[in-house]
Formats: sequence, C-alpha cells, structure tokens
Amino acid sequence: MTFTHLDAAGNARMVDVTQKQPTVRSATARASVRCAAHVVAALHDGTVPKGDVLAVARIAGIAAAKRTPELLPLAHVIGVHGVVVDLSIVDTGVQIEATVRTADRTGVEMEALTAVSVAALAVVDMVKGIDRSTVITDARVVAKSGGRSGDWVRDGEEPPIRS
Repeated sequence: MTFTHLDAAGNARMVDVTQKQPTVRSATARASVRCAAHVVAALHDGTVPKGDVLAVARIAGIAAAKRTPELLPLAHVIGVHGVVVDLSIVDTGVQIEATVRTADRTGVEMEALTAVSVAALAVVDMVKGIDRSTVITDARVVAKSGGRSGDWVRDGEEPPIRS
C-alpha cells in the first residue's frame, strides 16, 4: 500500500498537483451545535449577551475556509472563490452548513470542514457564558463535486442548500 502524503522514507510530504488541470470543484460540510433550551430561546429572541451569534459564526466560518492551509500543514494553498455559510436555529441548537467553491487543482473538502468547525466554535464562544454544556457534533462532508473522482453525496443526507 502506498500513502500519498508520505515519501519513500516515510516522511510527510505535500502531494504535487502541478500537472493537474484546474477544474471547478465544490464541497459542502455540515456540523451541529447542541445547546440548552434557554440558549435556543435566547438565540431566537436575539438576547444572547455577546450579540448576533449567527452573524459572528457566519463570518468566522468564511474567514476560516480561506485560512485552511495555515491550519492543516499538508493542505494546498488554493483559490477559494466562493464560501457560503448557512446557520439555522433548531430545537436542539444550531445547524451549520458551508459550501466552498474553487476552480483549482485540488478539492475543497478541508475548507468546507474548516468553515463549519470554526463557525461552530464561534457559536460556542458566543454562548459559553450562558451555557457551559454546549457541544459541537457531527462535523462531516456531505457532498462534493468536480475533480477526478466526480460527484459524491453522503448516504442518508439531504442535498446541500447551495451547490
């Protein structure tokens, strides 16, 4: 078995994608933040003491997608040409979905996962003063398109809000 991110001596390396042709690619990821009922009520009412939780989380997710290579040492620096982060308040907390698009040589799954993860962290940061038990769950890629492997949707998932 060969590992793409290891050289012949077993050292970590970044895969060389120089020869690959740029193609339009997208990836969508989702995550959940579970909160207590009083936090969900404060989110609905707009009374969280730190301010607009969803707006802060949306901006945090967009900024994070663009900084993915700084956080993941083997991720490629690519052109992130579009990021949409959608958040919705549900009975159990906040659902987050991020879709990232590029026209580059490698996919944007890590950028989408980074976006939902950091958006979820921002939600936790904004509500931690009123609920220390808030939990981030279920961060996962739910769909991707483009590239050599083509389109893929995780079994059992609703289609992305935006693709």
